[in-house]
Amino acid sequence: MSDRRIDQTQRRPNVVLILNDDMGYSDLGCYGGEVHTPNLDRLAARGIRFTQFYNTARCSPSRASLLTGLHPHQAGIGILTEDTGPEGYAGNLNDRCMTIAEVLGAGGYATYMSGKWHMAHDFANPTSAWPVQRGFQKFYGTIAGAGSYYDPNTLTRGNENIEHEARDKDFFYTDAISDNAAGFIRNHAAETPDKPFFLYTAYTASHWPLHALPEDIEKYQGRFADGWDTLRDQRRQRMIDMGILDERWPLSERDPNVPPWDAADHKEWQQRRMEVYAAQIDRMDQGIGRIIDALEATAQLDNTLVFFLADNGACAEGISAKWHEGLVGGLIARKTTRDGKPVRFGNDPRIMPGPEDTYASCGIEWANVSDTPFRKYKHWAHEGGVATPLIVHWPAGIAAAGELRHHPSHLPDVMATVLEVTGVDYPKEFCGSEILPPEGASLVPAFDDQPIARGKPIFLEHEGNAAVRDGKWKLVRDWPGAWELYDLEADRTEMNDLAASHPDRVREMTAAYDAWAKRCGIVPREKIVEIFKSGKVAHPATQRKDS
Repeated sequence: MSDRRIDQTQRRPNVVLILNDDMGYSDLGCYGGEVHTPNLDRLAARGIRFTQFYNTARCSPSRASLLTGLHPHQAGIGILTEDTGPEGYAGNLNDRCMTIAEVLGAGGYATYMSGKWHMAHDFANPTSAWPVQRGFQKFYGTIAGAGSYYDPNTLTRGNENIEHEARDKDFFYTDAISDNAAGFIRNHAAETPDKPFFLYTAYTASHWPLHALPEDIEKYQGRFADGWDTLRDQRRQRMIDMGILDERWPLSERDPNVPPWDAADHKEWQQRRMEVYAAQIDRMDQGIGRIIDALEATAQLDNTLVFFLADNGACAEGISAKWHEGLVGGLIARKTTRDGKPVRFGNDPRIMPGPEDTYASCGIEWANVSDTPFRKYKHWAHEGGVATPLIVHWPAGIAAAGELRHHPSHLPDVMATVLEVTGVDYPKEFCGSEILPPEGASLVPAFDDQPIARGKPIFLEHEGNAAVRDGKWKLVRDWPGAWELYDLEADRTEMNDLAASHPDRVREMTAAYDAWAKRCGIVPREKIVEIFKSGKVAHPATQRKDS
């Protein structure tokens, strides 16, 4: 295997890290889905696709882990951006970690970000946990974790609130993220062409609310008319044909909370929800095409290491009209549209989603399709919650094209990979603080389909839901339930729990998990629940007077 660590006298690669929000494992065309994603499919055809890459099941923790190379609790974000008290749950990136932007910036890279941040618990006032303060020399995007695609709260450039820019009638946030990312690339080539760059592009697509432009929705009219049962079967077969799935792995059962399609009510509305969701991903892919175009136009595509992945599995969260006050007060929704119409909140069959005056979600029915063939969703550590597509494209450094990689790997591995290919050293101290060493293993050996030198299991935890991946074995828990054990070589859809027949292995892996949880400052879920029940959770001021 060749060493891809770059000598400092050579041209170092650019790094483009693209993160999608709340997308299921099988939605992309190149992973078996119905969504038209020619630009991501192109990256996959000229690069490699990982089939067993893990996120951490939720927005903020995944972002913290991805950008710091640590487990999210170590970086200060154990749940979301609320301050839930104990160490590891402050809801802010802490001073014991460095972001990829900080590391590469210190190593001579220009650093840019466009999109969703969601790693600071103050959405309204710049703090030490905001993007510019965490290594990004230029930033365009939102600080909050969700919001209108037509008129998002917390829209920011640098440290300045620029929400007024979204009042233009043609504004659509997914396009704005794409265009600012492409603009950073073109401006960089014009202003500092001899300097490598790092670009982090973090879309809100396809997180709720279901907002999409009419022309994108129109592409998918009738595409989901066969219903979730047939579509799940079709997706699984396409994934088998692609080599992503082993045909021995059965399709997980339809979620017990979802009726058979033949018995479902409001079919037109149900289809519309998935049509809008698909349109959100389609619009993102169109924007990724413009980012690729900018790289090609500036002769930088071949020597740019591009990653694409999602922050968690599909989202089964249902939105009710009762969410209105919390969404508006938390700066993730507005009461009215830009022209003064009241926003209609909730998954109501009388309201077709898509326009600015709606605020709805796909719900459990379609999340079950998006996560084909797996069980569970965002929040959970079963495969449906933590398995993500990962596309890696770097023609100058990866000889393979269109190939799959089945090596188990996870978010901290991205930092380790970037360090190896850029030749930038990771320091022991930063800004006067001692920082934690990275937790990941480089993916570079997998570029040549060689084993990743990990030497330890992969550990995951969110809200008490937890997992240990050690070789073919996965120990997983749906909190407060018991630990389950699966042989993922034979049963990746987690249908045959082997815990009772392998008690020694369960004890061994549980002990390893407990040691990891203690080292990383993970507070048992029971204690977190007690804190919430006591009412002693400190919620920082995130609201402005005009919200």
